[in-house]
Amino acid sequence: MVDPHRLTVFRAVVQTGSINRAATRLGYTASAVSQHVSALQRETGLTLVERRGRGIVPTAAGVAVAERAARVLDHLADFDGVVDDLRTGRTGTVRIGTFSSANRAWLPQVVAALAREFPQLRLELTMIELRGQLTGDPDIELYVAESVRADRDPSAGEGVADAYDLEELRGEGYVVVVPAGHALAGRTEVGLAELADEPWIDNDHSRGPCREIVMASAATAGFAPRFRIQAPDYTSAFDYVATGVGVTVLPRLGAIALPPGTVMIPITDAAARRRIMMRVKRTMRTNPAVHRASELLRAASAA
Repeated sequence: MVDPHRLTVFRAVVQTGSINRAATRLGYTASAVSQHVSALQRETGLTLVERRGRGIVPTAAGVAVAERAARVLDHLADFDGVVDDLRTGRTGTVRIGTFSSANRAWLPQVVAALAREFPQLRLELTMIELRGQLTGDPDIELYVAESVRADRDPSAGEGVADAYDLEELRGEGYVVVVPAGHALAGRTEVGLAELADEPWIDNDHSRGPCREIVMASAATAGFAPRFRIQAPDYTSAFDYVATGVGVTVLPRLGAIALPPGTVMIPITDAAARRRIMMRVKRTMRTNPAVHRASELLRAASAA
């Protein structure tokens, strides 16, 4: 393997036409430059310079090597620049896995801030509602802790948890969204048992952990919800509530941008709570963009 530094020295010799002038340009001694040229000739097995009078001139092979060296050194400089950009977070890709309510409530402001601070950064956002749905390893992942494993990283596979730093971002309760003319609309809070006879609108087609918490909480309250319709997401469920079809229960974070004609009421049941977790890949935690994204997500979750 040819030493790139020796290519730099030899290129300077060819450009200046002299060992001494190359030494002056590079800040080396003439002896050091001569040694680098001799070493390069040994590495390549080529005669790169020859004596002419009291000086030296490049051979045809030397001219060809110097010309190609310029391209190689330019590519190396570009490579060094890419490495430096990646190290400082200016370019590259950060992969974030998230779920629907966090995506709506937090990610727009987080992504906007990252775009301003790291204008050449590429962000890949993947929606995940169920564990194991994501292919590959995200740099940052937001997810809802499953109640049966709430004290552990629920990542699938051996050794995956060891690759990530895990923290709880937020614990939050659930709310019910009802039509504005509903008998409960003027209440400041409500218990799940009071919703036992209401027609419900299901809002979680993926049957993820958030829905599991609702179902388990309702069972604790002594009933099973009577679902009238299966809506594909929170936003669609709100639209059905506005038309008087029924009520829908969801985590507080998901109840944003409610349509006119609906009212949100906090649910008092202690069991109706979820934990939002964040895990950050340990190999990426010193990456400035990943570090900044983590800071922004913590701030958004605290707001």
